[in-house]
Amino acid sequence: MVQVCLNGPRGAADGAVVPLSPEALAESAAAAVAAGATDIHVHPKTPCGGDTLSPRVLATTLEAIRARVSVPVGVTTGAWAEPDPEARLERIRSWTVLPDHASVNWHEPGAEELAAALIDRGVGVEAGIWSGTDGAARFAKSPLGPSVLRVLAEVTDTSPDTAQDTARALLSDLGTAPHGRPVLLHGEDGGAWPVLRLAGRLGLATRIGLEDTLLLPDGEPAASNAQLVAAGLVQYGWARRSS
Repeated sequence: MVQVCLNGPRGAADGAVVPLSPEALAESAAAAVAAGATDIHVHPKTPCGGDTLSPRVLATTLEAIRARVSVPVGVTTGAWAEPDPEARLERIRSWTVLPDHASVNWHEPGAEELAAALIDRGVGVEAGIWSGTDGAARFAKSPLGPSVLRVLAEVTDTSPDTAQDTARALLSDLGTAPHGRPVLLHGEDGGAWPVLRLAGRLGLATRIGLEDTLLLPDGEPAASNAQLVAAGLVQYGWARRSS
């Protein structure tokens, strides 16, 4: 599986190629799926460009994307979108249109309660385990572990020279199959392409998109999420693995 991460917490300052409005996100999602993405991760945005868990914005964004594609669509529940754990939980409970899955960062306060609320509502949970945090240790003890959709192993080391080593250490902390759930491995910025290539060698799911990097493997600016997905499939070795 190659997931496309359409925008992340990036905003207008990151350039016009980053989709922000529901219409732009839907167009970008459709092009990325046509390029080979099989799953979508999106950060719904306020009109000012900030991440939000607003049920109205979430519904509008999901409906726009689903009108263009038929693959699963997931959203963030990152604490930056709503810092107060109780308020974040209430936001989730007030959603009127549900995503197929949502990422829950296990090192953030209130992660267990948030994941439980999502599972109760029938939303798949991507357990976000970040390198450099205690997320792996917390997740190992979680009674919800066997119920999550997958583990989203995020390498926060942005150095192209050390990101793969950090990724291997994170996978070691997680174990080869944490709670028996599949692992999606990805990096960010300077570590995005090295970690994606490692995921390909290990046969793990991965993701790529403008949330994780604004640059193509050769260092040139990416023109779109679709261009990143196309390059990602080559870097991952999809043709070799499918032959």
